[in-house]
Formats: sequence, structure tokens, C-alpha cells
Amino acid sequence: MKKILLLALVLLFSLNGFAQLSADEVEYIQSIFGMEKRAAIEEMLDPDENADSFWKLYDQYELERKDLGKNRIDLLEKYAENYESMSNEDVDNLIKESMDLSMKTDKLINKYYKKIKNEVGSVPAAQFYQIEHYLLSEIRAAILGEMDLIEAVKQ
Repeated sequence: MKKILLLALVLLFSLNGFAQLSADEVEYIQSIFGMEKRAAIEEMLDPDENADSFWKLYDQYELERKDLGKNRIDLLEKYAENYESMSNEDVDNLIKESMDLSMKTDKLINKYYKKIKNEVGSVPAAQFYQIEHYLLSEIRAAILGEMDLIEAVKQ
């Protein structure tokens, strides 16, 4: 788990300042993160005889999660590009978009918890839930720790 978290943090901080990334760069970063994450999950989680069902659902989850991840990167880039010139309305919209992404991510994890529980069982579903929320919490904390606190808007 530490390996996957370390990789995620290195990738995030290599973006230093969240400079504008191309779609190819985002895809590349997500593919590396996804491979390392999958390897870590394979080590921690053993869905037994239902492994095929679990990995099918997990792959579906990852496709949906990647889309939300791209949206999060876009939001971080918007924040970095406009940090010095944001109006009160810009700040409010940024926070609303961030809250919306957080809710969508939580709903996605909950949706796949239920699907995995129904097809694979409660224990693998609970492990999936724990791992995803752990990684998400650590990544969110790391991103927030690197961001400057929003300052009062200068009129």
C-alpha cells in the first residue's frame, strides 16, 4: 500500500504547481497509477473463487474513476492558472466543483461496493471500500497540503 501511495504522491508532486498537462500526459500518469494500484490491490485482496467477477467489476470501476480523476486534474489546473486573479464568484465555483467531484467519487465507490458485495461477497467488498477510501483520503490530504490556502480576493 505504501508503494502505491508513494507513486501517486510522486506523480502528483512532479506536476509541481499543476502546470497545464496534455491529455496524453494525464492518460500516461493515470495508466502508471492504475497499474501500480491494481498490483497493490492484488496483494491485499483475495476474492477467492470469484476473482474473475471481482476483477471485471474493478476494471469497470477504474474506467469510471479515471474520468473523475481527469476532472479533478482539470480542476487543479484551473485553480493553479487562476489563483492570483480569482473573484469571489470564481472561488465559490471552484469549491462547488470540488464538492461535486468529491460526492461523485464517494457515490462511485459506494455503487461498486454494492456491486462487489452482491457478486463476490461482503469481505472483498469491504476490503475494496477500505482500500479506495484510504487511497482517496491520502491523495486528497497530500494535494491539499501542497496547495496554497485561498487568500482574500483583492478588489
